[in-house]
Amino acid sequence: MIKVDNLSYSFPQKDLYNKISFTLEDGVHCAFIGISGSGKSTLIDLIMDPERYMFDGKLEIAPDCKIGYVSQFYKMDKTKKLTVFQYIGEECIELQNELISICSQMETSSDIDHLLEKYQEISDAFDALGGNDFESRINKKLNLANLIKHKDLMVTELSGGEFKLIQVIKEMLSTPDLMIMDEPDVFLDFENLNALKNLINSYKGTLLIITHNRYLLNHCFNKILHLENMELQEFDGRYIDYNFSLLQNKIELQELAHADTEEIKRNDLLIDRFRAAAAENAEASIGQHVNSRVKIQERLKMRRIKAPFVYINQPNIHLSTDEVIEEAIALKVSDYSLAFDDVLLENINFEIKSTDKVVLIGPNGTGKTTLLREIFQNNNNSIKVNEDIKMAYLSQVQDEMLNDSNTILEEFFDAGFKTSGDIISCILSHGFDEEIVNQKIGSLSGGEKNILQLAKLSISKANMLLLDEPTSHLDTYSQIALEKAIENYNGAILMISHDFYSIVNCMDYVLIIEDKTIRKMSMRKFRKMIYASHFDKDYLEIEQKKKSLEIKIALSLKDNNFELAKVLCEDLESLIKLL
Repeated sequence: MIKVDNLSYSFPQKDLYNKISFTLEDGVHCAFIGISGSGKSTLIDLIMDPERYMFDGKLEIAPDCKIGYVSQFYKMDKTKKLTVFQYIGEECIELQNELISICSQMETSSDIDHLLEKYQEISDAFDALGGNDFESRINKKLNLANLIKHKDLMVTELSGGEFKLIQVIKEMLSTPDLMIMDEPDVFLDFENLNALKNLINSYKGTLLIITHNRYLLNHCFNKILHLENMELQEFDGRYIDYNFSLLQNKIELQELAHADTEEIKRNDLLIDRFRAAAAENAEASIGQHVNSRVKIQERLKMRRIKAPFVYINQPNIHLSTDEVIEEAIALKVSDYSLAFDDVLLENINFEIKSTDKVVLIGPNGTGKTTLLREIFQNNNNSIKVNEDIKMAYLSQVQDEMLNDSNTILEEFFDAGFKTSGDIISCILSHGFDEEIVNQKIGSLSGGEKNILQLAKLSISKANMLLLDEPTSHLDTYSQIALEKAIENYNGAILMISHDFYSIVNCMDYVLIIEDKTIRKMSMRKFRKMIYASHFDKDYLEIEQKKKSLEIKIALSLKDNNFELAKVLCEDLESLIKLL
């Protein structure tokens, strides 16, 4: 269906691809992964509209290939007064109405031949969309996504997550040969995430999906494209098996690199000795020994393997505070209510202590973001913030906290950095290249923008962080780095998230929105609820054991204990087989 051969492409300020190649065959479900800013969305744009780009290499797309697309940033058109069913079946309904109109015209028109020709043309288009049973097909997809109850609801009444699923269903039912989705999971709650998983797995056509969602990656794909450091690697199989093969490769390469490093150190000593001897004795043989050893040293350094998919520039996210307040109430919310057209929250009461790490969860559209924003603004009589608390805020609406027209340098000077050297140091530690500081923020990917928000938080020294979907758009490496930073932070955190891994790895307890109110829930009860309602208990428990083993392997590699790493890797392989 698609063949890419030795494709290279660059922006004026950044090289993206260096002779990458891959193929997409009919029927594969392919996950497209890579760190934020590596060029995944740009490659999707290039596939969809190659005429817009000047690139080297070959891009071959089957001439009759119809491409469907779901964007990560699609906005609802609120001027369209359509029900969910009418919105999904819009194209079929229009063609059906045209056929009915032509039939009516045939009863009175003398130009039957022209109408018959037009009828046949529209009928062919209707059949190509599966029009004869389009209502049944829509109902099946809505059932699969647990949205059949919304069939007659106006599209404008849907939550953002529900509308994203409706977009997916609409594109699937347009019967494309290749369906491309760019981070369709962003901001989906647990129920909608499971619905997306079901839609992906039920789809019979070819899929290419950019995602960093660990749950989807482990459950939905039989091919992986990994774009990293301007190179691309393709893997036929599950993401979990691909990830394991990378880990095995890392152990092998690190062991080789360690051995080479030791050999290089020994050679350095020998070269120094020979040079010292040559300084005292001008014999040609000593000079030859020096030259010989220098050549050996050069070969050892050249032999070091470059592994673009193993050694990845991961961010070092650091969240800290200058002032920790022990055993105090940081935030108290009393009799808080929220309503727009309908009441979303009513008489809400909760408090958070100065070192609590709390996650706020609930279905899409229940007022979580508005509540978090009002806490940050701190001008509501129902919200009391301790006078010793300094808050910092990460927004899921990224341009709320970042100015797209600023360069990174300008943004960070505005945030309080004193010198460009300090900014560059901060940017480098968060996984960016130095050259990016003069780039406009508006040109960055969603993941890069979230990393920038986290970098700005790192200098705020706030003792309470308000984080609205902080893992959204982040690649898996950055998600893990953020979890580590949250774990090490010694202030209070109130976080909105639907990322199960981040919740169970970092949070003390849960505030859950149900029936317009909020109740506190222990992590144990939260896990039990998730197991019962959304995810498989055995899968999640194995995932946690897997994470624990991966941490032990990372620590053993840090100590250059390669034998232990290999033993642990065998244990990990046995665990993966259970998944």
